[in-house]
Amino acid sequence: MKRNRKILLSLITIISLILVVIGNQTEANGGGIGSIFQKEMDLTKIGSILQAEDILLDDWTFYAREHLDGLKSEQEVKEYAKELQTKFPDWKWSVKSTSEKWEVTAVSPTTKHHIEKLQMLATHTKQPVNAYIVYSISGKEWNKSTEAYFTTRQFKSRLSDIFRGKPTIFSCMKGTVGDKMNTALPKTANHLLSVFKAKEIEALKEETFMSVSANSPMFKGSIDDQRDNMNLQIGIRSEGLGGKTTIVVGTPIITIEY
Repeated sequence: MKRNRKILLSLITIISLILVVIGNQTEANGGGIGSIFQKEMDLTKIGSILQAEDILLDDWTFYAREHLDGLKSEQEVKEYAKELQTKFPDWKWSVKSTSEKWEVTAVSPTTKHHIEKLQMLATHTKQPVNAYIVYSISGKEWNKSTEAYFTTRQFKSRLSDIFRGKPTIFSCMKGTVGDKMNTALPKTANHLLSVFKAKEIEALKEETFMSVSANSPMFKGSIDDQRDNMNLQIGIRSEGLGGKTTIVVGTPIITIEY
């Protein structure tokens, strides 16, 4: 059973990563940077709901990705990276090149609430170059101060400085419930689907693990692969009687390992 669970977890992680890699086929949350700041952000929605359910949040990620369609060569990608380096001179920059790809990574100085990371990658292919840029923010604690950062001018400027077009947005949170939770996993999953006003599309179920893909009107983004507009994933893992239960929620998919 333990071996089967590990295989199942690995498959789900691989599937999620594949969906991230083909993010250019995923609709952004309403399209464009400006839409991110309309009303309440997806990450904030998830945090508010999970906290209302007394789930202790201990990991969160905001992830934005853009396929660089306008760049025709690897040299143009490198020039774009240099331009970004002048905008973020206090970040730690590193470059890695292999026979398959060229990649630059930048990591921000650690703050009290979060850490930021920027990645730009170009594969060694024939023209035009296949390149994309990824910006992520992650943290361990979610509170009013953390939430407030996403309304600041600094955050809005980050996105405007980094992206040229319409990035695809992924929001994900992980939390735990103590050993007092004795509810069966399917019942827990159904309750979470209810609070997110979501309709189940498909699910993977085991004795101590469950993953649900669903559609919720609370989120605009979706996986554009004819899967009933899937835009929500919920993962639940129990350590058994007396142990904690881990809950992960992501839109449109889960991007945190669990």
